[in-house]
Amino acid sequence: MSTLNIIEFPDPRLRMKAAPVTVFDAKLKQFVADMLETMYAANGVGLAATQVAVQQRVLVIDMSDERDQPLVLINAELVEKGGTQVYQEGCLSFPGIYADVTRALDVKVKAHDVDGKEFVYAAEGPLAVAVQHEMDHLDGKVFVDYLSPLKRSLLLKRLEKHRKQAASA
Repeated sequence: MSTLNIIEFPDPRLRMKAAPVTVFDAKLKQFVADMLETMYAANGVGLAATQVAVQQRVLVIDMSDERDQPLVLINAELVEKGGTQVYQEGCLSFPGIYADVTRALDVKVKAHDVDGKEFVYAAEGPLAVAVQHEMDHLDGKVFVDYLSPLKRSLLLKRLEKHRKQAASA
């Protein structure tokens, strides 16, 4: 396994719509393993393929404390959602930036596993937020898109300041 390079906003590849996976092979399994390793190494709870510059509909999530319950959703489609919740989100492509985002409280998605087997997965609460957040990435949408223009502008300025401080450290 190897860690992949996570691209950061405003990289235009984050705005690209990912293509469906059509080949379920050893190469895909290796890519999923690399995505999980990358997410764990970056201390994230979710990662979409577009964040590592691969335009395929693959996402991984693990919100467990032990980091031993990986969820892999390939070609995920939202089939049901309900309720609303506000949750403070962060993103590996926006290091150090967090904002309250309103999303569905519970979701049901249809997806494939790494072997191409279709299944339905239901999530609620913070896990539902993570699923929606990562699925958005695959459609070229990022969490700051949900914010007002003013809040988005302030956060992006903070992101730029964070980058400058990191570069001079």
